[in-house]
Amino acid sequence: MNKNIDQDELQKFADLAEKWWDSSGEFKPLHVINPIRANYISSKVDLTDLNVLDVGCGGGLLTEALFDFGAKVTGIDVAGPGIEIAKMHAEKSNKPINYQVATAEDFLKEHTNNFDVVTCLEVVEHVPDPGSLIQACSKMLKKDGLLFLSTINRNPRSWITAIVGAEYIFNILPKGTHEFEKFIKPSELAEFMEQASIKLLEAKGLFYNPISHRANLNNDLGVNYMVYGINEAN
Repeated sequence: MNKNIDQDELQKFADLAEKWWDSSGEFKPLHVINPIRANYISSKVDLTDLNVLDVGCGGGLLTEALFDFGAKVTGIDVAGPGIEIAKMHAEKSNKPINYQVATAEDFLKEHTNNFDVVTCLEVVEHVPDPGSLIQACSKMLKKDGLLFLSTINRNPRSWITAIVGAEYIFNILPKGTHEFEKFIKPSELAEFMEQASIKLLEAKGLFYNPISHRANLNNDLGVNYMVYGINEAN
């Protein structure tokens, strides 16, 4: 079994499993940004009939959105309770999505060069070895397949915004959701991608207003940001 798992992180999200689809609950920010992320992905590639893998899919918010754009979607996560919620919700919505409990590194063993698109959003800052995760994602891509990643920059502003503001002042995220030292600078993420033979094509900032609960993409990578690149490996 692959060891790129933080047990505390795993337990944290397992405990929150039943709240994934409550749009006014602890995952409210995700419900706000989810359409923006899904629309961004679909604006870069026509997802119709593509094989798409959502890594760290949680309760399936993005996974279902990608399915709605016509993709054939698989969702994997190490938190079994979240996967069960995802399965139940997809079944209720009549969406045949393949959900499995697995790390990317373990899933890779039988799925090398398998997917047209791999998404891994808000996950790399929750694992001990983000480089290993990105390598696994890239190896599951076909040649010229696209990898979409999102995470949080590491600087004083992101500490104030993503931890102090979001978790303690505005209470829009459960306390302890993020650990500052695990945040990843855009330059670091670009390096991980380069090491995994992924050519960075674009980076966009993702702004979330905790008062109005509105979000938008912009060019400010200071806190939350999203990138995508193309697999150049043979």
